[in-house]
Amino acid sequence: MADAIPVTCLFLDIGGVLLSDGWSHGDSKLAAKTFGLDLVELKIRHNQALDTYELGKFTIKEYLSQVVFYKKRPFTQVQFRKFMFAQSKPFPKMIGLARRLKAQYGLKILVVNNEGHGLNEYRIRKFHLDGFVDSFISSCVVHLRKPDPDIFRIALETAQVPASQVVYIDNTPMFVQIAKGLGIRSILHTDYRSTCAKLAAFGLPNDKGVVHKTG
Repeated sequence: MADAIPVTCLFLDIGGVLLSDGWSHGDSKLAAKTFGLDLVELKIRHNQALDTYELGKFTIKEYLSQVVFYKKRPFTQVQFRKFMFAQSKPFPKMIGLARRLKAQYGLKILVVNNEGHGLNEYRIRKFHLDGFVDSFISSCVVHLRKPDPDIFRIALETAQVPASQVVYIDNTPMFVQIAKGLGIRSILHTDYRSTCAKLAAFGLPNDKGVVHKTG
């Protein structure tokens, strides 16, 4: 084992770990093509509004009013929102991994993620994340956004476990570094098998994810 201290809690990101990104630059490009929008203008307005939206200070309606519907469009917010939501795809292996680890080791599981209202709730319900996640520390609810270290401190207070007993999984290097700086063992997620191997090194082997040599 790489560490003798037992792991009792997992912190997980959603976009890039359990699901595809909720609303990425690639999605913006597809939206521009689908709805006949100016891509450059769409990206500029998205970048200007994103922090406010993910901090929960814009509803999804207010966000779209600033980014897309600041002028009359030949389509509705309902149609555009349906398109936004449809871009979310699950990563079944990672969801299955989280479920197995919870069942096998009795772990607490918390999500620590940056997402805005509407999209965040949809993704939790659609992919049944609340079936295995104990608490959601979402930026739109706590009004803090990674890389702010305070969002991790809130997660630790919510979990009521010391940082040394937590493993955090995220696909963004900076966020992993921030968590490590708080004493949280962290995994930079790049793919399912390497994450399984890193979890095994922290004392959480997963029989379906990693082939263990014997003899």
